[in-house]
Amino acid sequence: MTGGLTEHGGGRIAVVVVNYESGSVLASCVATLRAEGPAELVVVDNGSIDGSVDELRQRFPDVKVLLPGRNLGYGAGANRGVAATRSEFVLVCNPDLSVSPGVLMELTKVLQTDPTAAVVGPLIRTPEGERYPSARRFPSMIDAAGHALLGQFVPQNPFTRAYQQSDLALDLETVRTVDWVSGACFLVRRSAFEQVGGFDELFFMYAEDVDLCWRLGRTHWKVAYAPRAAVTHLQGVSTARHPYRMIIEHHRSLLRFARRSTMGWRRALLPLVVVGIGVRAMLAGLREKANR
Repeated sequence: MTGGLTEHGGGRIAVVVVNYESGSVLASCVATLRAEGPAELVVVDNGSIDGSVDELRQRFPDVKVLLPGRNLGYGAGANRGVAATRSEFVLVCNPDLSVSPGVLMELTKVLQTDPTAAVVGPLIRTPEGERYPSARRFPSMIDAAGHALLGQFVPQNPFTRAYQQSDLALDLETVRTVDWVSGACFLVRRSAFEQVGGFDELFFMYAEDVDLCWRLGRTHWKVAYAPRAAVTHLQGVSTARHPYRMIIEHHRSLLRFARRSTMGWRRALLPLVVVGIGVRAMLAGLREKANR
């Protein structure tokens, strides 16, 4: 374990990687995470048959691997992993990540400095080095509709820019409070995670991170974004194998979250939300077909 991590609580950090048929990138991800010196490292494998776990065990036989025996979904897998650890802070992440040196130290400092923060997410970059909008706000009805209809075709439209908080790209130094951060990689305070019951396992894939941050906010916890901590995300290594199923799961999760989070008079607009999500799913399917 490095001195810097010990100094900033590295011994109090567990890492949970949720794997599903990620191939050789799983072992590569674990290699970058082990270099950060966490106290615990657990891989939860959701029924992979691609040899990714075999390769991991060959390279790192001491890494703890949980085998539920089937694909539980991302949130449910993460819950099993968190339950198998004891550290105060837990990094939950995808297997298709490369973690830059010092990431755990930077993220841990945020939660140690602010006891009201439950979650902190890093800056996520694409393999090309571009910033992925991993820190976002809960969209208004107007922004949600505009993003749903235009986001896939006109990414720089004002609705998408507002939802994705594009202004955060202008400052890659300052820790900010945001509505939610991507579940592809974030550090969570165990006490807060357990207080809200962890991820809602009704979300099989997608929006489980939005829902978790929303429930944490309702119990007065804060969500932070720390761009000085950077990871690279390959994106879609496993989901690319089943694109149409992922489109269905994505939009099913959006609908579930809309039903849960829409309050008061806005609930009368839910039928329009359902139609909008259906149209977005159809457009996503057509786009996927056109790209094949």
